[in-house]
Amino acid sequence: MKRILLRSGKSPYDVLSVEEALHRDVIATNAGNLIFSDAAHKILETPRTEVVSNGVGTDVAAAARINAEYDAFVVPLANAFRPSFEGRLKRLTRLIGKLRIPVVVLGVGAQTGLGYDPARLKPMEQSVREFCAAVLERSASIGVRGEFTEQYLRDMGFRDVEVIGCPSMFLYGGDLDVRKKVPELTADARVAVNGSHSAVQKQGLDRIIGRTHARYPNLCFVGQNISDARQLHWRDLTDPNARVTAMPTHPDHPMYREGKVRVYVDPVTWIGDLRSFDFSFGSRIHGNIAALLAGTPATVLCGDSRTLELCRYFEIPHMRLDQAAKDPEAADPARLYEQADLSGLVGNHAERFGRFVRFLDANGLQNTFTHGDGGAAFDEKMRALPFPPGVRPWNETDLASLSSRFGWLHSQVTELTQDNALLRRELAKTQKTKAQKAAAVPAPAASVYRRARRVVGRPLRRALQSGRQ
Repeated sequence: MKRILLRSGKSPYDVLSVEEALHRDVIATNAGNLIFSDAAHKILETPRTEVVSNGVGTDVAAAARINAEYDAFVVPLANAFRPSFEGRLKRLTRLIGKLRIPVVVLGVGAQTGLGYDPARLKPMEQSVREFCAAVLERSASIGVRGEFTEQYLRDMGFRDVEVIGCPSMFLYGGDLDVRKKVPELTADARVAVNGSHSAVQKQGLDRIIGRTHARYPNLCFVGQNISDARQLHWRDLTDPNARVTAMPTHPDHPMYREGKVRVYVDPVTWIGDLRSFDFSFGSRIHGNIAALLAGTPATVLCGDSRTLELCRYFEIPHMRLDQAAKDPEAADPARLYEQADLSGLVGNHAERFGRFVRFLDANGLQNTFTHGDGGAAFDEKMRALPFPPGVRPWNETDLASLSSRFGWLHSQVTELTQDNALLRRELAKTQKTKAQKAAAVPAPAASVYRRARRVVGRPLRRALQSGRQ
């Protein structure tokens, strides 16, 4: 059986409590990461292929073990070509450089502004070159998210670059059933909105959310950051993101107090909950992809190249966020819903999936839709697992709400107490051993001591005396 090591925060089959998921940060700061890593896991798992998650940490020392135990290393990425990711990109390059097995990159993207100007990426160009060169020594081509990243790499001289989008959109293979459930959105429609801290703080999304909140009483904000989840579950305001009080995940925001906020630590519950909504919109690409996978129409408010190129490739309804911020009325959910054209998104999906499959074939990877059961076993197993519901704001005072939180805290205190006792015992043993060794060493004879004083002391005294003169 072929074994694939997949770069992902956790296996889709790992069921963790909310407390444990937040403690370990299995979403790697952004729950959107699990949307595409879970999809990649499902796609690559066949009767002849085992997929194993490695976490998103990069342990260069593990290269020998990876070479010995796995047949390929698959790396789904999002906006990895951005300055804030350069350190991690370099570590990933060092690991890849030590691997002798194929390395396949799924859907990497470069991040810049809506004008597709790569100037801000110039300082990290060497890091990008080294990463791509290392990957292409071990694969047939690099899969990128869209047109901008393709041109960015071609301008560097790389030719084996293919636009494949993001694996998240192929969770169901060549099928994508998204349709409008109602003729038009009314005030009582169930609407989901999403957005990043930067979009809320700097790009005008706060005004759009505030206006929508006033008009649509069934509005729900879906956050994605680990800081969002910790604010909801623990009211933890230690992260710098807590300064953005206009974010609905902040305890001071009215949507928080009204319980109209969620964060998900498992894609299966995220997608499942969005099936009951009429529409989704906002600046988060994977927040809206989750809605599309649920069959719910969505419009992306694009604030950068990474969202824009993906929307253009998949023909996802979208609008520039800077234009929407100037005219919030244009971003009213009812208007966005009316204008959303789903024909290209749905009608051309099978063609895009065929391109994705050809990319996998060229890189020696089988997929469940061509070589397996279409993901039926994966879906059945996922349905049987008891995943926790979405994280809600901590507004409740009932015992059930408190028991899970304080039960987990109690277990952590107990574990730390036991670890502390073990460390104390080990320290005591070490100190006792050192004391025994010291006692076994005889004191130097007086004559030896005196000779040492003469040898060291006389030159030292002469040096001191000369210094005083």
